[in-house]
Amino acid sequence: MTRTETEKPPADQLSEADVHDVLRNDRRRLTLERLAETGEETVRDLSEHIGAIESGEDPPPRNVRQSVYISLHQTHLPKLDDLGVVDYDDNSKNVSLEANADRVLAYMRFSGTDDPDAPPYALGIGVLGLLLIALWMSLPDTVGPVVAAGCALLFAVLTAYEAHTYLSRDE
Repeated sequence: MTRTETEKPPADQLSEADVHDVLRNDRRRLTLERLAETGEETVRDLSEHIGAIESGEDPPPRNVRQSVYISLHQTHLPKLDDLGVVDYDDNSKNVSLEANADRVLAYMRFSGTDDPDAPPYALGIGVLGLLLIALWMSLPDTVGPVVAAGCALLFAVLTAYEAHTYLSRDE
């Protein structure tokens, strides 16, 4: 049994612990990602989508789809509904985002390293840094600080660019 609308926590009062609890489970994260794309789904469509991701097959095997459906219906969607993250209508089996979804989605956007939109040069920056440290160690004492300052400046510029690109992609 889920809470009534008046019992759901307001969007600005969803605790950080609740957000982390929501994000702890792959199926809840996949549900929120899918709803952020579509706006509304049925439990059947969500279980089909998540089952395909989990199994790597499209359509997913019946047993996978059924397992996802049962866990969404019995556990994950009621929990998300209780927290005001989704609106889950147990009768029609429709699911849509609620006010608290914005807070959870914000955590998802800024927390993952598995983001497919992450800049591909992050590994390159790390390798470049190691090479520059090796170079710095072989340079005379007067040139080393200049190289270090240049590395710090390059890192700051790339970080600012990455932050700007990431934040402006939703606009």
